[in-house]
Amino acid sequence: MENVVASVKINQKIDLTKIAQKNPNSEYNPEQFPGLVYRINDPKTATLIFSSGRMVSTGAKSVKEVHKAVNKIVQELQKIGVLADKIEPEIEIQNVVASASLGAELNLELAAYTLSDVIYEPEQFPGLIYRMKDPKVVILLFTTGKLVITGAKKEEYIRTSVEKLLQTVTELGIIKTKWGD
Repeated sequence: MENVVASVKINQKIDLTKIAQKNPNSEYNPEQFPGLVYRINDPKTATLIFSSGRMVSTGAKSVKEVHKAVNKIVQELQKIGVLADKIEPEIEIQNVVASASLGAELNLELAAYTLSDVIYEPEQFPGLIYRMKDPKVVILLFTTGKLVITGAKKEEYIRTSVEKLLQTVTELGIIKTKWGD
């Protein structure tokens, strides 16, 4: 897991100016951007907070870390009097990004020819873009066998998509084993 992005709803207006005054780890310049950037170190995340009560959390390495970060921020905002007690944030995972390696090289030309829903333009980008339908994710494949998986809404979609991809590239002869097959 590289990054988990989540949207958060808090059913309360938020005074961003008060947060900026009380928290030196925040960045707020309303003339440039309407949101406040709130950074915490454990877990290491950056959260955009908007006065409407909406937030966007980035940087967490798991869904569990997202919940930990959001709850920590809510508690900190309650301590400084910006949020009411008994706030229950609504957290929705928007995107899970992960990297993986198949442990063998891939023939991207063959993959472009045999897989459906792919974009492969090696003059523009060295990887092949594969849009998997089930689970619904986008996988960047590189000749080295390295992968970047994005667009997952759940952590388990990452493992499922890699397992499914490995089976497909093996069956189609796209994967080259270390022994030259």
